[in-house]
This record gives sequence, structure tokens and C-alpha cells, in this order.
Amino acid sequence: MNPDIRQENEEVDLSVVVPVYNEVESLKPLYHRLQEVLDKMDQSYEVLLVDDGSIDGSLEKMKSIHVENNRFKIIQFRRNFGQTAAIAAGFRFARGKVVVTIDADLQNDPQDIPSILEKMEEGYDVVSGWRKNRHDQFLTRTLPSMCANWLISQLTGVHLHDYGCTLKAYTRDVVKNIDLYGEMHRYIPALASWLGVSVAEVPVTHHSRKYGRSKYGLCRLVRVLLDIIALKFLLSYSTRPIQVFGLVGLVSTGLGFLISLYLAVQRLFFDRPLADRPLLLLGVLLIFVGLQFISMGLLGEMTVRTYHEAQNKPIYFVKRIID
Repeated sequence: MNPDIRQENEEVDLSVVVPVYNEVESLKPLYHRLQEVLDKMDQSYEVLLVDDGSIDGSLEKMKSIHVENNRFKIIQFRRNFGQTAAIAAGFRFARGKVVVTIDADLQNDPQDIPSILEKMEEGYDVVSGWRKNRHDQFLTRTLPSMCANWLISQLTGVHLHDYGCTLKAYTRDVVKNIDLYGEMHRYIPALASWLGVSVAEVPVTHHSRKYGRSKYGLCRLVRVLLDIIALKFLLSYSTRPIQVFGLVGLVSTGLGFLISLYLAVQRLFFDRPLADRPLLLLGVLLIFVGLQFISMGLLGEMTVRTYHEAQNKPIYFVKRIID
């Protein structure tokens, strides 16, 4: 751990995590809006500004904010690691009973934080913001997001209108039991569903971007699709990989065996030659591919068991014990 980072042990009511990457113009207005909202709430709080390797002077702006109000703390990365890493760092150092994430570009409105926390008081573990009236370009941002949200909801069973909204609130148990990698910050509610959490959604205000430029474009669609595949695998088969690889292997091996059996009958009983028949090559290929998939499933099972046993990772999470 960097010796310049100090993590106090004292717990606070609320931690606000703000990933920052080249948002120098929006930081001061964001600070004033967050301070205005949080000071009105009867809760102790901290704001964690996570500098994700900014090169536009954002760090200096954050330092001036910290000098003005030491409840605004800074976590500085050595280089740009991405928004998922920034949120993961915020989760790690957060001391709040509830953790809220919010973008630094002012497209999320801090005024919505009280309504999200009010929803959490109904007993939810995760409350996600829903940008019901988005101010983004429809073809390049809104439409792809709608398609991705629908697909994620269908695959995971966690039905949200807007997975991409950064403005979300989590209980401490959720953020301390989730490991984030890649670009999985969008799918935290789905990942948390494995813990058996209760998830709600609240409409929030969405503003058009006033400062800087968006860090996302159409090129991220491919990454989103790949992340969805990884998400489905993690939620359904991460502790039993043999069931997905083994199933594919059995289907492939079975098809290859049937093709080979058909060709053997043709050769033995109808004297049909097998030379120069692509079907023979296909049958052999399917058998070998099937055996490889089954082998991958077995290796996956060994890896999963080694991972859980070596790190004492639980395969379950207890909410409470009533004795």
C-alpha cells in the first residue's frame, strides 16, 4: 500500500466515491454541489476523489478542494487504470455504512443522493439510479445502452432500466464482498445478485455534459458484449465450469460419434467409400473438439477448487444468524 494513503478506522455514515479522469473544469462545481447536499443531511460523511491518472490538472484542483474541506479525500493512481479500478479503490478505502458512487462530469446530480438513500432505508442493499430522461446522443449512446440493459436484465434476472448510471448506493456488506475487474463497474447490481441482495431503482436527473468530453464511444459496444458474456459465466458457472464446458463437449462429441457411426454403417453394409468425404473429417473434428471442451471443464473445476481453498473464499454469504 502507498504509505501516503491513510485509512482511518473510524466509521462514518456515508462514503461518496467519485472516479475522476481529466475533469478539471467540473471538479469545483461538483464540490460545491456535493458539499451543499451532504451538509444538509444529518449524517457524518466522507468524499473519496479517486484520481485515475488525470493529466489535465485535475489532481491540483482536488488538492485545493481537500485543503478547503478535509472530508474530501484523494486517492491518487500512478497511471490511468480505468473507471472500474477507480470505483474498486473507492470501495476498498470507504469507511461508510453506505457507499454512493457518482460521476465527476456533473451529468449525475448530487441533489438525487437523498432520494436514493431514502429508498435504501426501505431495506434495500443496492439502489441504482435510472436516467429516465437522458441527454445523450440517441444512436451512439442511448440506443446501445437500452439494448445492453435489456440483454443484461434477461441474462441475470436483475431487471434494471439503466445499468450504466454511475449514481448508485450500496450497503457496506455489498462493496466489501465484491471484487471488480475489467470493466465490470456497470454490472455491480448483477454481480451483487450472487450475494442474494435486494435491488431497487430510482429515477434520477441526467444533465448534458458541459465540460470536457465523453470517455466512451461506439467502440465500447464490443467490450460491453464481451463483458456480458463474462458476467453470465461468472454468475451462473463460476463455481461449476464443468457444467458449461462439459455440456458443449458432450454435444460436440455426441454429434461427432453419430456422424462416425453413420459413416461406419455406410462403409460396412453398403460398401460406400469413405475417401474424400468431408463428413468424415467433420465427425473426427467434433469428437476431438468435444474432448478438449470436457478437458477444459475439468481443468476449470480444479482451478476453482484451488482458488476457493487457497484463499478461503466462501461459496456462500450469510446475511444474519437468528439464535
